[in-house]
Amino acid sequence: MKRIFLMLATLIMVAACADKRPETIYLGGTIYTGVEGQPTAEAVGVIGARIVYVGDADTILKDTRAGVKLVNLQNAVMYPGFIDGHAHLEGVGQRALDFSLDGVASLEAMVARVADEVEGKPPGMPVVGRGWIETHWPEGRFPSRDDLDDVSDENPVVLIRADGHALVANSLALEAAGINIDTKDPAGGAIERDEAGRATGMLIDNAMSLIPFGPADSSEEAVVSRLIKGAEIYAASGWTGMHNMSVPVEQVKLMETASVQGLLPLRVYNMLNPDGFDLLAEQGGAISPGALIETHGVKIYMDGSLGSRGAALKAPYADRPDQSGLLLRDKDETLDLMTRALKNNIRLSIHAIGDKANAMALDWIEEAMEEADPGADPRWRIEHAQIISPEDIPRFAELGVIASMQPSHAIGDLHFAKDRLGEERLEGAYAWRSLIDAGAVIAGGSDAPVEKGDPRIEFYAAITRKDLNGFSADYWHPEQAVSREEALKMFTSWPAHAAFREHELGSIEVGKFADFSVFDTDFMTAPPEDILEAETIMTVIGGAQVWPRVDSVR
Repeated sequence: MKRIFLMLATLIMVAACADKRPETIYLGGTIYTGVEGQPTAEAVGVIGARIVYVGDADTILKDTRAGVKLVNLQNAVMYPGFIDGHAHLEGVGQRALDFSLDGVASLEAMVARVADEVEGKPPGMPVVGRGWIETHWPEGRFPSRDDLDDVSDENPVVLIRADGHALVANSLALEAAGINIDTKDPAGGAIERDEAGRATGMLIDNAMSLIPFGPADSSEEAVVSRLIKGAEIYAASGWTGMHNMSVPVEQVKLMETASVQGLLPLRVYNMLNPDGFDLLAEQGGAISPGALIETHGVKIYMDGSLGSRGAALKAPYADRPDQSGLLLRDKDETLDLMTRALKNNIRLSIHAIGDKANAMALDWIEEAMEEADPGADPRWRIEHAQIISPEDIPRFAELGVIASMQPSHAIGDLHFAKDRLGEERLEGAYAWRSLIDAGAVIAGGSDAPVEKGDPRIEFYAAITRKDLNGFSADYWHPEQAVSREEALKMFTSWPAHAAFREHELGSIEVGKFADFSVFDTDFMTAPPEDILEAETIMTVIGGAQVWPRVDSVR
């Protein structure tokens, strides 16, 4: 019923605008519409927040009104607004504002950064950072408490891995958490130990919750600053929207307030932490539907990450035969949650990386859907869907499950995934082509701040399946790359579909919101390496130019 209402509202709006001449006209560049049968246009006309004309330039220029605003693209290239289908808004801002280890190239360099950060801090003050990833380090191993103790003997130090599924803590932080040789692994977590049973400082998945230290400043003011900064970074990068994952429920009101004040230039589609389920249920499965900040669902975790060996696999890790990953969900509890989600119109995002976790998620979805009304279309998602057994690939389309995937994960993981999995399991790894051919919808994203959060990198990765230096390998299944047309859908129309906004977002069509991403490079024809050097010219959301910023978001 809600979808029918939105369609009718759009039709009424289009009819109301049909006889009106545009207030703003974009022309003078290449305009990709994302519409089958009309892939490009010469001009786009806008009234308020909506598109009222898409077509040739001569026709619209003959019927302009006095005072119309002409925006000359000056040979730049306009696309439907790019939407990041999986990211973490506060994390993007935190990376820019707080202690970040993003890009640290070695363990030695990370320890040096910690030494600099600790210097001058009062004894006992915790130091919390995020962003390290060891897969490219020359040391070839995880960091340990001993590495950190040498430079932080008076301050607890907690450093979260880039993927958010592991951390390393120094001895003071472990002592504050009460972790010792007798501490048992929590359900769904692991305390890494040396041969003598002593904790190394590495905590995986649910074991991370044992550590009592979070971000250095968790005040409401600091959180709002991170949210605003994250949105500003995204607008400057050319994104018009983000599917914001694992959101604390208390942040929703903060985002709404900042958005209304014109301080948060981004469309944000929230998936809450599970503790927000009851609030969503009380409100019929939606908070602020149709607004710039809208909240419709909950994200849960089936397993951990591949890099920290927390991804749940059907067979042991090739490089650690004693480990098969961590399952983080109980079947009965999860089926109960799924049943309640269907009854309350709550959308689910399910983190699953390993082949076992993906298979179990699909099994449980199938079982839960047996109780759904005929014709139900909940558009539940599996986030990441990184390692899938080939026999499970067709089940995404069969069950109507959206694969929410991040191309940049594949170009980073190609350097270590073969060691973790062996070559045979790579057949179903990051299998974009196979999923699309089987009829699945892929909502493309970045998982920032785990990755950079750059639409150029994500588009490049999707069409090349190569790292940023142009490297790949035959074992990495280059046939799984997608076409440029499919890549455009992955970051425009398919995330719009995943958010039930396909009638308002995702393409440049009359009646839809005027959300545009404008770059100086033609992603559809340029050599792939040139896409990485593209510059953002303009970002428009609801007819308002939010970067370079000249308008408030409507």
